[in-house]
Amino acid sequence: MMSTEELSALRAFAVQAVPRYTSYPTAPHFGPGIDAGTYAGWLAAAAAAGDPVSLYLHVPFCRAICNYCGCNTKASRRDEPIRAYAETLRREIALVADIVGRVPVSHIHWGGGTPSLLPEDCFTALVGDLRTRFDVRPDVEHAIELDPRYVSAEGARLLARLGITRASLGVQDLDAAVQLAIGRVQPYKTVAAAVAALRAAGLQALNFDVMYGLPKQTVATIRATAAQVVHLRPERIALFGYAHVPWMKTHQRLIDEADLPGAGERIALARAARAIFCEAGYEEIGIDHFAMPGDALHRARLDRSLRRNFQGYTTDTARTLIGLGVSSIGSTPRGLVQNASDNSAWRNAVEAGRLPVARGKPFEGEDRLRAAVIEELLCRFEADVGALAAGHGFEPYRLDAEIASLADLSSAGWVAGDGRRVAIVRNAPEIARIVASRFDAYLGRAGRHSVAV
Repeated sequence: MMSTEELSALRAFAVQAVPRYTSYPTAPHFGPGIDAGTYAGWLAAAAAAGDPVSLYLHVPFCRAICNYCGCNTKASRRDEPIRAYAETLRREIALVADIVGRVPVSHIHWGGGTPSLLPEDCFTALVGDLRTRFDVRPDVEHAIELDPRYVSAEGARLLARLGITRASLGVQDLDAAVQLAIGRVQPYKTVAAAVAALRAAGLQALNFDVMYGLPKQTVATIRATAAQVVHLRPERIALFGYAHVPWMKTHQRLIDEADLPGAGERIALARAARAIFCEAGYEEIGIDHFAMPGDALHRARLDRSLRRNFQGYTTDTARTLIGLGVSSIGSTPRGLVQNASDNSAWRNAVEAGRLPVARGKPFEGEDRLRAAVIEELLCRFEADVGALAAGHGFEPYRLDAEIASLADLSSAGWVAGDGRRVAIVRNAPEIARIVASRFDAYLGRAGRHSVAV
């Protein structure tokens, strides 16, 4: 049981603005110095290594925009813009394939937006291009993000025919008042019907996304949502904190800030949902994921192969992630890149025969070391900082100042140290991002972030 004093202290940390650390350096520190030629060189070098790569394909279309959405997407009631986008995406796939050849592919992930809005012939052609132009492994994990409101029996069968092996459903919250406040009305029966359709089509590996910190949420309502979620038994659950960033996503101004829970309430909401998931038998993975015992994500946590990338916690160990589509972010052993975020700029580059890169960040100095420390802390809640420094060619004491900066968290009894080994021993889901931020050399130089909890 947390004391009043500890809760007060935790609340003070919870309101700190820190990155989610799905990459390091984080996106606000990407710059325009990385062009198509540089990225082509990075891709060619990655392909020459012969290691498997991952593919991420972004489809930035929804039928309507939810008030809480933080994604790069737009509303389209018509299929014509989606068809045009798919044709350009096919050209981008060809551009990349001309550079990397039939490189082995171990993971494919479709995100958005709502990628299942792709018309059947467009979707089929795109998947065909991936399998023709790349060496897609027989055991590839092929995942897609879905809106439960647009999952039909026919659509589920199409996904199965195209080789999709995992589907992630955006559940968010199942309370009627919360759904009205966020502009996403999808009753439990809608989600249950989507689950039934997917499982009937043979798609058993299902993820649910659930959110806390939404307007009008209470501990009682999120407990009810969590109970309904576990009743449907998805293999994995992600419990994300709503990031209220109206300065970046202006449609979030439709949310009445008076209805948003405060820092203490956000902590209580997250803990209430977490308790329901754990009582139902799910294993905690990192700061915000849950998996059934024996699931590949759970096994990765146990054997210490768990990774973190732009899709969150993953079993994907590929060192190269190729982002395709507008605004997609990619990663190579030499640096990070992002495609143009404007549809016209992205399309014009592709049609001109250029990789549509708009910005990026080469790995320099201590970047790889700090990225490794941050990933260890977020995946395992501990890091042997001295050993990681030595492994990256630095003196073991290179990050001693950063370790010393954890004194406030150590005095609270939340972080423990043994030499240069750092371990988060209490309140890990709430403070792991804060601990990680102490090793971030770029923090505060650019960009604004959401709160830690």
